[in-house]
Amino acid sequence: MGIRVLLAEDMHMVRGALVALLNLEDDIEVVAEVSDGDQIVPQALACTPDVAVIDIDLPGTDGLTAAAHLQKQLPECKAMILTSLGRPGTFRRAVSAGVRAFVLKDAPPQQLAQAIRRVQRGERVVDPELAMAAWDSGDNPLTDRETEVLRLAADGAEAAEIARQLFLSAGTVRNYLTSSVVKLGARNRLDAVRIAREAGWV
Repeated sequence: MGIRVLLAEDMHMVRGALVALLNLEDDIEVVAEVSDGDQIVPQALACTPDVAVIDIDLPGTDGLTAAAHLQKQLPECKAMILTSLGRPGTFRRAVSAGVRAFVLKDAPPQQLAQAIRRVQRGERVVDPELAMAAWDSGDNPLTDRETEVLRLAADGAEAAEIARQLFLSAGTVRNYLTSSVVKLGARNRLDAVRIAREAGWV
C-alpha cells in the first residue's frame, strides 16, 4: 500500500505539477489537495493521509499554524513543510509546530519524494545549511502574543480589527505593537513587520 499524501499549496499550477510528479511514484498517492490553510485539518480528518505536505504562505490559516493544529488533531499524520522561505526563524517555528521535514521549493523534485518516504519512516528531514543558520541565529525577542499581533498587522489589519480577532482592547493591541517596535529596534510598525519577516518570526 502506498504512502497517502495530502498536499496544501495555493498556487494552482505549482500544486498541479507537484500532484502529477508525486503520482508518478509507485509508492506515493496524493489523496487530497487543498488551496488554503483552513481546509487542511478537515480534509486530513476526512481522508487520513500518512503525510501532509504544507506550504507556509497559504490564505486563511498559515501553513505552520495549520501544521500545529494537524499534529494535535491527527498526530498519526506527519506534517512536512515545502516552502520558498528558507529563513532560520521560520524553520524554528516549524520545529515548534511539530513539523517532521522542511524542504525548500527549489530542491530537485526527486528530493521531495525521498523526503516523504523518510518522514513516513519516522525520520526528520532538514536542509543542513538551514539547520546551521537556525542554530547560529538569535532567538525571537517577541512574546507569543506580540508575534501574533504583529503577524495580523503584517496582513494589513488595523488595531481595532486585531483587537476584535484576539478579543483584546484596541489600546492593548497598540501597546503590543509599540513594544514590538521597541524590542526589534524598528523605526515604526512597518519597519517592525519587515524586520520580523526577514527573520522568519512572522
